[in-house]
Amino acid sequence: MDDYLRSDTRVLDALDRAWDRSRVGLSTRVGRLRSRLFLVLQCALAAGAAWWVASDVLAHPTPFFAPIVAVVCLGISYGQRLRRVVEVAVGVAVGVFTADVFVSVAGTGGWQIAVVVLVAMTLALLVGGGPILVTQAAVQGIVVAALAPTPGQAFVRWTDALVGGGVALVAATVAPQAPLRRPRVAAAEVARKISELLRRAAASVRDGDVEAAAEVLASARETETLLRELRTAADEGLSVLHSSPFSRRQAVGVRKMADLIDPLDLAMRSTRVLVRKVTVVVGRGEQLPPGYRDAIDELADSAEVIARALAENASPEIGRKAVLGVAVATSHLPRTDNLVTETVLAQLRSVVVDLLQVTGLDVDEAIAALPRERPRD
Repeated sequence: MDDYLRSDTRVLDALDRAWDRSRVGLSTRVGRLRSRLFLVLQCALAAGAAWWVASDVLAHPTPFFAPIVAVVCLGISYGQRLRRVVEVAVGVAVGVFTADVFVSVAGTGGWQIAVVVLVAMTLALLVGGGPILVTQAAVQGIVVAALAPTPGQAFVRWTDALVGGGVALVAATVAPQAPLRRPRVAAAEVARKISELLRRAAASVRDGDVEAAAEVLASARETETLLRELRTAADEGLSVLHSSPFSRRQAVGVRKMADLIDPLDLAMRSTRVLVRKVTVVVGRGEQLPPGYRDAIDELADSAEVIARALAENASPEIGRKAVLGVAVATSHLPRTDNLVTETVLAQLRSVVVDLLQVTGLDVDEAIAALPRERPRD
């Protein structure tokens, strides 16, 4: 916790109560399930299809590895699916080959399994494998060594792996539009959260309510989840573009949303700092000079305009005029000798610069668009 909060007992007590109340609710968990429901269904259908191809089409007895590979390759995210398919396939090849050769010479048992794992993982690392490849090499070596397959079974297992990987590739290319929409939706949620935090902070200043200010600060601390979801959504959207030939026409929009990650991240973090500083002001029973609360409210309106634009698949540039209006307003706000008030002003202007970057300006253009502060009286 920041040093300037340590001596503010009222703020600390209010924060303790606010953080106790801030728990992940059932609706949040249901929302997470809903966002991943297609992936769960896709894994289930791919597993069933992989088993059917290996068992009914190729007539392999108990081809349990085909559905396993399909599920491992798909996972529950859209990110790096093609890489997972390749790594699993190569890992299986290394593990099966190593175990098949060694078991045919030394048989099966505890020390044989240890040697198979050692050799398989070593070979996987030597070929430059990542964590999935190395792990799969070891796992499949254990399976083959432990089950002591009859001649030819290793090749069948390798074929099952190809079947599972092939089914996973087909499933990965038939991706829904959700991962292409999610970056835009996630970006809108971040902008909307910035607006909400600013508006609630302004309200706590107006009412002088330390409990409300602490609630806002507790809520601000939970925004890391939104930022992680934004990055994940952008990564998954880009992954779908790379793996699905049916999504090329959406490439420009997804990449534009990916470019907003860093500006939105900065804006959210700057907003959290501003909320902390406002919490200190309210907790100490101080008043911000005239115009400060209105400026924070106007900045909240500007962030809401950006959020609506993102939600409607429009350019966030629509909100630039409103943010520039706040930039001008901050240059006329009165200055004081109170350090906390001065830091509120500085942080307010920092959020303005970050939101200008969200609207498409680079950092130098955003700083240049911010008029100088009013000199102290």
